[in-house]
Amino acid sequence: MRAVIIALWMCLGLGGAVVAQELEPPAPSDRIASSDGAMLRGLDRVAGTSIDIALEAGGSARIGHLVVMLEECRYPVENPAGEAYAWIDVFDSRADEIIFSGWMIASSPALNALDHRRYDVWVLSCTTS
Repeated sequence: MRAVIIALWMCLGLGGAVVAQELEPPAPSDRIASSDGAMLRGLDRVAGTSIDIALEAGGSARIGHLVVMLEECRYPVENPAGEAYAWIDVFDSRADEIIFSGWMIASSPALNALDHRRYDVWVLSCTTS
């Protein structure tokens, strides 16, 4: 069995011709760009209403009793309309505490979602122009 695996390894050209240390990944600045702002969507599940919010980096907006603050929005240079990664802080003014702080990903909003019984907030896109 081991001989078969080694033969397959050599046939695929994986016999050590390229060492991992010789390959350099592209610099993050070549692949990812930062944006001046982001488009977010907020949903009030009780009232059944949604609102789109355009935020500048460092800005904030209210959704009910939540204050949503955008720290940074990043997007892949190759596909600016297809993906957005935004660092969001959400402050609950009633509880007087930050209830969410982290990266939200537009294509996977459930991956790192705001956990609130009434409101949902997610990232739609970065503003690129």
